[in-house]
Amino acid sequence: PKTAFYVLQINLRLILVSGKTKEFLFSPNDSAADIAKHVYDNWPMDWEEEQVSSPNILRLIYQGRFLHGNVTLGALKLPFGKTTVMHLVARETLPEPNSQGQRNREKTGESNCCVIL
Repeated sequence: PKTAFYVLQINLRLILVSGKTKEFLFSPNDSAADIAKHVYDNWPMDWEEEQVSSPNILRLIYQGRFLHGNVTLGALKLPFGKTTVMHLVARETLPEPNSQGQRNREKTGESNCCVIL
């Protein structure tokens, strides 16, 4: 088959709080933690003012929700061949789900509101 060596990639446009953007290509197997590490290791020149001290504090926000480190792009069912926009913020801790097995998307926890200005 023709697709044997073709790897599907997901184009992410990451937006900083400052409004600066940069596009990166990732595979569906990449997790939020992998993405944070890659962006940290390949920090864009024009993002110099926003440079962070560690990849561990970089957080991705997709459709208003923080992505936990182990969630993969494939699990989010992101479209191939289109650009997906995510916000990239520096934040020490994430709001934890009430229970690990909880998959209810309506329940977002107590107060993990995030205002992006």
